[in-house]
Amino acid sequence: MTARKKWSADVTEHSDAMDLEDHVFESDDAKKIAASLKRSAEHSDRRKAEPFQSAMSMLNFYINRAGRNLPDERREVLERAKDELRAAFGREKQD
Repeated sequence: MTARKKWSADVTEHSDAMDLEDHVFESDDAKKIAASLKRSAEHSDRRKAEPFQSAMSMLNFYINRAGRNLPDERREVLERAKDELRAAFGREKQD
């Protein structure tokens, strides 16, 4: 593994952002990803921000770290997960 990949994996696993369920970003179901992030954000002792912000930040971090290496199909699922996460927290959908 390169140092870069190791760094982002380390942040995902050990940062103070929040505790994540294993393989949360591997699901093809945007609702499941959002529900998992919501659950993790609400129950984590390691997050610093409010649950919605922590969950959305972790999702954005994952998308941004993958960058151009993220296949279009995965990106679409993860982008839909953002909308599902907003809905799960009762937030307005952003256009």
